[in-house]
Amino acid sequence: MHSGAGEHRGLNGMEKRNRRPSMAEVAQHAGVSHQTVSRVINGFAGVRPQTKERIEAAIAELGYRRNNAARTLVTRRSGLLGVIAAGSFLYGPTSTLAGIEEAARHRSYTTLLATIREGAQQEFENAIGVCLDRAVEAIVVIAAQEDVMRYLSSLSVDVPVIVVGPDPHELPSLATMSVDQNEGARLAVRHLLELGHRRIVLLSGPERWVDAAQRTKGAVEECAAAGVDPVVVHGDWTPASGYRLGREIAERAEPEGALAVFAANDAMALGLLSALHEARVEVPGRVSVVGFDDIPEAEFFTPSLTTVRQDFTELGHRVVEAVMAEVDGQEADLTPVPPTLSRRGSTASACG
Repeated sequence: MHSGAGEHRGLNGMEKRNRRPSMAEVAQHAGVSHQTVSRVINGFAGVRPQTKERIEAAIAELGYRRNNAARTLVTRRSGLLGVIAAGSFLYGPTSTLAGIEEAARHRSYTTLLATIREGAQQEFENAIGVCLDRAVEAIVVIAAQEDVMRYLSSLSVDVPVIVVGPDPHELPSLATMSVDQNEGARLAVRHLLELGHRRIVLLSGPERWVDAAQRTKGAVEECAAAGVDPVVVHGDWTPASGYRLGREIAERAEPEGALAVFAANDAMALGLLSALHEARVEVPGRVSVVGFDDIPEAEFFTPSLTTVRQDFTELGHRVVEAVMAEVDGQEADLTPVPPTLSRRGSTASACG
């Protein structure tokens, strides 16, 4: 009898713990009114800091979770941010997506994510429709490829749209945000020029990619300003394309002086380094190599890779801040995120 009653009480206790607590219970636990709890949950001002802390402690202790449908009715905001990523799961776009999701979560927003295939305009339009049907407050589009910019050029929706990737002049009708790809490429080439290199190869990304075009443009312009005529080789973002270039370099006759390569992403730089290592071409003795992205493994390449770092956490933060400003009818700060150069062991003076 006693054992059964104990189990019964235990089951009751379990049921009570598993049931979602109400806002009224939070209010009772914190010793405040239902309206005060509502103000804290929905982000309204006018609640004393001590009271807010007490309510937040009660929410944490009871495991209260906000009812988003009710929140929408009260605030006329859904707490949803639509994010559409098109055509790529490479390091840059994926890291951008992660940075945006993290920043949105810190602002108590939920991301509604849609990924679409390359060249799939109908999928893109369907994704926009789903976002609007779910009453998102704004839409972020990660536009890795030029096809997406074409879709966006005729987009007309009644919520703010932030496009991540293009320069402002490429989509003048929409707000754009990015890491400054042009400046990043200039940093890479400037580093090689300062080391005395005059024989420079630019291993670019695919032509239809937004980042590839910006990086190539910046690198070519930086070379031209120094009176250097670079050799441009088209890659495809993969280590294999870097490896092919490395084999070509290794199979040439002895070069007239040191050679420098700017690879437009770290994956291609990895393939390049692998081919040069196999052929026993010294890096950086005979060939200096700079990459782009600063992936977590770059520091552990052989040799460690000099590369351009993109701060995707900062990019995500700025994108979400711009979204919040647009939602509130304020002017968004769309200043590009500055890249930095991580100097490591793959570059050296052209003089040896």
